[in-house]
Amino acid sequence: MPKKIVVSDLPEFDLATQLKNEADIAAYITMVIEEGDAAELAHALGVAARARGMAEIAQAAGLTREALYKALRPGAHPRFDTISRVCSALGVRLVAQPRH
Repeated sequence: MPKKIVVSDLPEFDLATQLKNEADIAAYITMVIEEGDAAELAHALGVAARARGMAEIAQAAGLTREALYKALRPGAHPRFDTISRVCSALGVRLVAQPRH
Protein backbone atom coordinates (compact mmCIF):
# COMPACT_ATOMS: atom_id res chain seq x y z
CA MET A 1 0.00 0.00 0.00
CA PRO A 2 1.43 3.43 -0.98
CA LYS A 3 2.41 5.85 1.76
CA LYS A 4 -0.22 8.49 2.46
CA ILE A 5 1.03 12.02 1.72
CA VAL A 6 0.33 14.57 4.42
CA VAL A 7 0.23 18.24 3.37
CA SER A 8 2.67 19.19 6.13
CA ASP A 9 5.18 16.76 4.55
CA LEU A 10 5.25 18.75 1.31
CA PRO A 11 7.76 21.58 0.85
CA GLU A 12 6.24 25.07 1.00
CA PHE A 13 5.80 26.59 -2.46
CA ASP A 14 7.54 29.95 -2.94
CA LEU A 15 6.48 31.76 -6.11
CA ALA A 16 9.52 34.04 -5.84
CA THR A 17 11.71 31.12 -6.92
CA GLN A 18 9.76 30.90 -10.21
CA LEU A 19 10.24 34.55 -11.21
CA LYS A 20 13.50 34.29 -13.14
CA ASN A 21 13.49 37.49 -15.22
CA GLU A 22 11.63 40.71 -16.05
CA ALA A 23 9.26 38.88 -18.42
CA ASP A 24 8.19 36.49 -15.65
CA ILE A 25 7.72 39.38 -13.22
CA ALA A 26 5.77 41.42 -15.78
CA ALA A 27 3.45 38.50 -16.57
CA TYR A 28 2.81 37.84 -12.87
CA ILE A 29 2.14 41.48 -12.02
CA THR A 30 -0.10 41.90 -15.07
CA MET A 31 -2.16 38.88 -14.01
CA VAL A 32 -2.57 40.32 -10.51
CA ILE A 33 -3.51 43.79 -11.83
CA GLU A 34 -6.18 42.22 -14.04
CA GLU A 35 -7.74 40.68 -10.92
CA GLY A 36 -8.28 44.23 -9.59
CA ASP A 37 -7.20 43.75 -5.96
CA ALA A 38 -4.87 46.55 -4.80
CA ALA A 39 -3.78 44.66 -1.70
CA GLU A 40 -2.87 41.63 -3.81
CA LEU A 41 -0.81 43.91 -6.07
CA ALA A 42 1.24 45.02 -3.06
CA HIS A 43 1.78 41.37 -2.14
CA ALA A 44 2.75 40.47 -5.72
CA LEU A 45 5.29 43.27 -5.83
CA GLY A 46 6.70 41.93 -2.57
CA VAL A 47 7.03 38.44 -4.07
CA ALA A 48 8.79 39.91 -7.13
CA ALA A 49 11.08 42.00 -4.92
CA ARG A 50 12.03 38.90 -2.93
CA ALA A 51 12.82 37.14 -6.20
CA ARG A 52 15.30 39.89 -7.09
CA GLY A 53 16.53 40.66 -3.57
CA MET A 54 14.74 43.03 -1.21
CA ALA A 55 17.86 45.07 -0.40
CA GLU A 56 18.68 45.58 -4.11
CA ILE A 57 15.10 46.58 -4.99
CA ALA A 58 14.79 48.87 -1.96
CA GLN A 59 17.99 50.69 -2.89
CA ALA A 60 16.97 51.01 -6.56
CA ALA A 61 13.54 52.31 -5.51
CA GLY A 62 15.04 54.82 -3.07
CA LEU A 63 13.52 53.15 0.00
CA THR A 64 14.91 51.50 3.08
CA ARG A 65 14.54 47.74 3.22
CA GLU A 66 12.23 48.09 6.20
CA ALA A 67 10.03 50.63 4.36
CA LEU A 68 9.84 48.30 1.37
CA TYR A 69 8.79 45.35 3.54
CA LYS A 70 6.16 47.52 5.22
CA ALA A 71 4.79 48.89 1.93
CA LEU A 72 4.54 45.45 0.32
CA ARG A 73 3.34 43.30 3.17
CA PRO A 74 0.07 41.40 2.63
CA GLY A 75 -2.88 43.73 3.09
CA ALA A 76 -0.82 46.91 2.59
CA HIS A 77 -2.09 49.76 0.46
CA PRO A 78 1.05 51.49 -0.83
CA ARG A 79 0.91 54.87 -2.57
CA PHE A 80 1.04 54.87 -6.35
CA ASP A 81 4.46 56.55 -6.20
CA THR A 82 5.80 53.59 -4.21
CA ILE A 83 4.29 51.08 -6.64
CA SER A 84 5.76 52.97 -9.59
CA ARG A 85 9.23 53.15 -8.03
CA VAL A 86 9.21 49.45 -7.14
CA CYS A 87 8.08 48.50 -10.64
CA SER A 88 10.88 50.58 -12.10
CA ALA A 89 13.39 48.92 -9.76
CA LEU A 90 12.06 45.52 -10.88
CA GLY A 91 12.59 46.43 -14.53
CA VAL A 92 8.89 46.51 -15.41
CA ARG A 93 6.43 49.30 -16.12
CA LEU A 94 2.73 49.73 -15.65
CA VAL A 95 0.76 50.42 -18.82
CA ALA A 96 -2.86 51.19 -19.58
CA GLN A 97 -4.52 49.37 -22.44
CA PRO A 98 -8.00 49.78 -23.86
CA ARG A 99 -10.50 47.24 -22.64
CA HIS A 100 -11.83 44.98 -25.40
